[in-house]
Amino acid sequence: MFRHTRKLQYNAKPDRPDPLMARRLQEALGGQWGETTGMMSYLSQGWSSTGDEKYKDLLLDTGTEEIGHVEMISTMIGYLLEGAPIHASEAELKNDPSLAAMMSGMDPEHGLVHGMTASLNNPNGAAWNAGYVTSSGNLVADMRFNVVRESEARLQVSRLYYMTKDEGVRDMLKFLLARETQHQLQFMEAQKELEDKYGVIVPGDMGDIEHSQFAHTIMNFSDGEGSREFEGKVAKDGHKFEYQENPEAMGGVPKTKPADPRFKNNQG
Repeated sequence: MFRHTRKLQYNAKPDRPDPLMARRLQEALGGQWGETTGMMSYLSQGWSSTGDEKYKDLLLDTGTEEIGHVEMISTMIGYLLEGAPIHASEAELKNDPSLAAMMSGMDPEHGLVHGMTASLNNPNGAAWNAGYVTSSGNLVADMRFNVVRESEARLQVSRLYYMTKDEGVRDMLKFLLARETQHQLQFMEAQKELEDKYGVIVPGDMGDIEHSQFAHTIMNFSDGEGSREFEGKVAKDGHKFEYQENPEAMGGVPKTKPADPRFKNNQG
């Protein structure tokens, strides 16, 4: 069960409207690594978790917090779009280059589709989709994804910070940066605990099945030889890396039977 309070987790009001920044913030809301992806990934992982309640609670706590971040960014975008111009004559645009630049840089979907409110799109209008979500049922794999998701999100928020001088927007972004620091660290800690318990390879119960002679060999498939630097180093599973220069093909040339000619449409 979820309950909603109308108070935001943190401040989300700009000093002044800025439809261009509103468009940029759409990436943090509806982009691949944005808050919607975090919200749905962590909640899905938590709901499907049947193991240690500690990790289930961690995931559901963080996923629920991300709902609040979606609300904060949506609110900020709405404020940034207040009073944004929706039409101007050709003469006005010609006489006011700043207005022309603003209107040309605005996200037209903010007005056309969403009535000057936020949307679950990226800045170019591509809709957020569930394909961005990871919820594999394997906690080691999911925690690794979560570290990457928080890293990418924090990277993008840091870039958004330098794209505005608005102190109200920056204040919210500073808060998000701090929370993404926390989330990276907590998921790193959970990942370490789970690796210590289950092993560092996902899944951890296939070692006796795989062709182990290929499991620790770095194969050089490029002109560069930089990967040779890993030769002899000990991997996280305790085995040393080997290095193979110019690996040969081992599978032979495939000889498949031709398809039924009726599927060729009379062409070879």
